[in-house]
Amino acid sequence: MGKRIIISGGGTGGHIFPAIAIANAVKRLAPDAELLFVGANGKMEMEKVPAAGYEIVGLDIQGINRKSLWKNLTLPFKLYNSISKARQLVRDFKPDVAVGVGGYASGPLLYTAAQMGIPCLIQEQNSYAGITNKRLARKVDRICVAFGGMDRFFPKEKIMFTGNPIRRDSVDIQNKRFEASQLLGISPHKKTILLTGGSLGARTLNECMLEGLDKLVAADVQLIWQCGAYYHQALRESIGEKYKDHVKLTAFLHRMDLAYAAADIIIARAGAGTIAELCAVGKPVVLVPSPNVAEDHQTKNAQALVDKAAAAVVSDAEAPARLVAETLELLHDRRRSELLMGNIKALAILDADEVIAREVLRLAGTKV
Repeated sequence: MGKRIIISGGGTGGHIFPAIAIANAVKRLAPDAELLFVGANGKMEMEKVPAAGYEIVGLDIQGINRKSLWKNLTLPFKLYNSISKARQLVRDFKPDVAVGVGGYASGPLLYTAAQMGIPCLIQEQNSYAGITNKRLARKVDRICVAFGGMDRFFPKEKIMFTGNPIRRDSVDIQNKRFEASQLLGISPHKKTILLTGGSLGARTLNECMLEGLDKLVAADVQLIWQCGAYYHQALRESIGEKYKDHVKLTAFLHRMDLAYAAADIIIARAGAGTIAELCAVGKPVVLVPSPNVAEDHQTKNAQALVDKAAAAVVSDAEAPARLVAETLELLHDRRRSELLMGNIKALAILDADEVIAREVLRLAGTKV
């Protein structure tokens, strides 16, 4: 009988995609393993995980709302109920190991599993540890990290440097530029910017690009623009017919490999999962860290690349004035582009999913 593994967390693609990558690696190494995901009701993992072929159970849990304190009144009750449900899930599923990838559901599940004597592993994606993982650190057995200096947050003896798991199919871009151009309906001969605001889109990036379209047209540059479902209709109406020869607008990119392959330069937020993919892709990158994340961790993620001359960074506040101009300048600066490409490619870790999966199976008592 295969080992039973429970994986908890989610909330954003930055947590969900690494979780699925770890699960896929576990199945490659131990095909008879049984996996159960635990997420937060109403969050995107409840859709994405079943689509990847795995069972998921939802907890009625939320994070702290820093903008509206009264909305936190039900939080203690939801936390108590989530811990109770997590305890029942652990009793019923009887996991050999529990894995937490961050997100609302990760805290109650890992806390409960550790209390019940289940070996536990945390996968911390960011260069600045989240509050849930910091609180869980002394209760778990292993903490897999993607940045140096994480012993300022976690017990040194528990840390294992693994890098962040990536979607392998998303970074497989070799010899795909012409295929990408055909399927995306763009020219393979023109300089191309890829703008990706993450799975939900990014308001600042969208507004900056809308304002800067005339500059792109003047420079004869084309744009692959992943804007998010929330913004798609309004942007499509704003763009109209005027820019159709220069802009490929889409709510969500289902084939990131083609978008990466077609791009000469990439504009993105600085989520840890995004950065891990960008390192594997090895294109020049302009990062615009989101200010709307806990502990401003995206700025710290971006700074880790800047310190190694591996990316350009424009702050969210300065983006309206600087983003388009700096991107075009970098696009036409061959020497700086090549420097950034070489340095970011050197940071790529392609097998993080399997390294973490092996450690998960080791904790579960399996030799691989």
